[in-house]
Amino acid sequence: LVPAFTTFVLIPFGPDLVVDGRTIPLVVADVETGVLLFLALSSLAVYSLVMAGYASNNKFSLLGSIRASAQLISYELAMTISVLAVVIPVNSFRLQDIVAWQQEHGWMFIPQFLGFLIFLIAAFAETNRLPFDLPEAESELIAGFHTEYSAMRFALFFQSEYTAMAALSALGVTLYFGGWSLPGIEFTGWLGAALGLATLLAKIAFCMAVYVWVRWTFPRFRYDQLMALGWKVLLPLAILNLIGVSAATLAGWL
Repeated sequence: LVPAFTTFVLIPFGPDLVVDGRTIPLVVADVETGVLLFLALSSLAVYSLVMAGYASNNKFSLLGSIRASAQLISYELAMTISVLAVVIPVNSFRLQDIVAWQQEHGWMFIPQFLGFLIFLIAAFAETNRLPFDLPEAESELIAGFHTEYSAMRFALFFQSEYTAMAALSALGVTLYFGGWSLPGIEFTGWLGAALGLATLLAKIAFCMAVYVWVRWTFPRFRYDQLMALGWKVLLPLAILNLIGVSAATLAGWL
């Protein structure tokens, strides 16, 4: 739960405010390595999953936690490489710089559709959402690493999952859909800050709706299919996408 909440401090929620000659950034931690720090924090969740399954003293919980950790590590590689493809044309790991680049050149979603698709699939896998909810497969593992937990402990696990969904949605719209910005519209002052926040929240809400739509549309994968998709399909595609974006950037097309 803590890593999922902590990642929100890196998300820019609007344009910089100027109050009495002082510039106030609408981001809690405006660090130069924002993208890397976000990915590092989100990957810490694997430790809590393993410990939750091991501490349950239940074979189904342990198997669920092992599945969850293997799944998270497998799809983290493809996600990281797809995110690096966004960083290359911007030449910065700072999320506010990525938003500014998209204000000038348009949403990254258009030239990097393949990278966005890889990021989207990896986000579903990392948050254990259907069709990648193998760690919680009721027909096989009862409830996975949730099995021995009830009341508020069970609620905290679910809260962390949905918080991670919102956090990855926020990262996705910041990287590929301009974050708080809209094409052709300049946000300035207090009104601009409010509109920027509303725009970002609307984009996040749309991404959360996509999670729900996919949940009720696609069936669950087999575990061998899940691993094959991560290692044999998404990872090679992410590497090819990175090479293509690098070549396009050197050629001056991005």
